[in-house]
Amino acid sequence: MMNSELTIAPTTLLQQQQVEQLGAKSRGGSEQLSDAKRKELKKISQDFESLFVGMMLKSMRATVPENKLTGGGRAEETFRSMLDQEYSTAAAQRGGIGIATMVEKELLKRYEGVPQAVRPTATGEDNE
Repeated sequence: MMNSELTIAPTTLLQQQQVEQLGAKSRGGSEQLSDAKRKELKKISQDFESLFVGMMLKSMRATVPENKLTGGGRAEETFRSMLDQEYSTAAAQRGGIGIATMVEKELLKRYEGVPQAVRPTATGEDNE
């Protein structure tokens, strides 16, 4: 006669327990981000918006014809480039056009959903 009992290997039970523990940790309240990490995410968001606004200003300047009477040359190109960069940085720090806020919220959502062990560090490497 055949034994009708079903047996489960101990390793399978252990794996199932580990899966349940990880699931409980991910469903549970994720740990709070430190103030330093929040500031870092805000800075990253502002840098992204600054870059975007700078590219937008550069494209806008390309549509305006060059003034032959008062300007031109490499010095003016360099100055305008630096000026646009400063404008975009200042705009992003003052709230800009709202991209930084949206990016920051998305980063916070994604960052808080990742377990501590697999969060990237500032160098881009995984913590272990």
